[in-house]
Amino acid sequence: MVLVTGGTGFLGAYIIKDLVGKGYPVKAIRRSNQVPGFIGIDVFDKVQWVEGDVLDVVSLEEAMVGVDTVIHSAAIVSFGAKDRAKMYQVNVQGTANVVNMALEKRIRRFVHISSIAAIGRREDGGHVNEKTKWEESKMNTQYAKSKYRAELEVWRGMGEGLNAVILNPATILGYGDWDTGSSAIFKTVYNEFKWYTSGLNGFVDVEDVARAAVLLMESNISEQRFIISGDHWSFRKLMDTIAESFGKRKPSRLATPFLLNIAWRLEKIKSFFTGQKPLLTKESARVGVSKTCFDNAKFLAAFPQFTFTPLQQTVQNACSKYMAQL
Repeated sequence: MVLVTGGTGFLGAYIIKDLVGKGYPVKAIRRSNQVPGFIGIDVFDKVQWVEGDVLDVVSLEEAMVGVDTVIHSAAIVSFGAKDRAKMYQVNVQGTANVVNMALEKRIRRFVHISSIAAIGRREDGGHVNEKTKWEESKMNTQYAKSKYRAELEVWRGMGEGLNAVILNPATILGYGDWDTGSSAIFKTVYNEFKWYTSGLNGFVDVEDVARAAVLLMESNISEQRFIISGDHWSFRKLMDTIAESFGKRKPSRLATPFLLNIAWRLEKIKSFFTGQKPLLTKESARVGVSKTCFDNAKFLAAFPQFTFTPLQQTVQNACSKYMAQL
């Protein structure tokens, strides 16, 4: 029996789909009766749902009854200051709660979904691998810091006997809810956003990350982390490819660091009056101009038969599904 936290989230839902497809009995935690529409209801009908939250240790205890393995994917991803306190609470304290309960319940296997953000970005960009040490930098967002601290809780759990492995996915793309998270870039380009940034980043198909999580769950690898990253594209190339797939106009104006500094301040003012989340923040502006490559060699060495979905294919498949829902 596998318990998935964050099972109604973007990645968590695809992890459940992979597990169900392989015949695993699955439990998952959710905070409401709603399930995401981007995964077939036939998948979720096979899941034993537990109403709860990673901040509620009583519901966690109930959820882990009869469970052999935990895949912890619950997290908040945000670059907005208003979400910061809640993000730290869920990402750090929530992870500590899940780790502690897994230790108490003697869970046999623990898979933690972290992020490449938890490894850290440098101002000079460059290449990052699993051995890269965390460095304090203005390029590290509050989200990155929360995921770094969450990882520390997992490493602490390993020191106390938890049989765990960590995944560090790059920016995850695919068909999901295009009003939230990394999927929002599809809606932004569909609405013919005019601006692009000069940054370079690692991207990976959501279904590839789900497959990688289940493969690592099934392995006997412990006390290690793995970067899960497919292709490295510039943000402009990504937005151009999405625009082409939608048949929309491509972004045509380069958002320089100077313009981005003006833009995020204007968005902050606009958000104050409208109450809506800003499209751009100080942190997301910095990420947009960073140029970092993430090395997936360690994962491919451990699983030589694994192949990543080409990003071009990921974008085209996602765009066709987004178009079909309109």
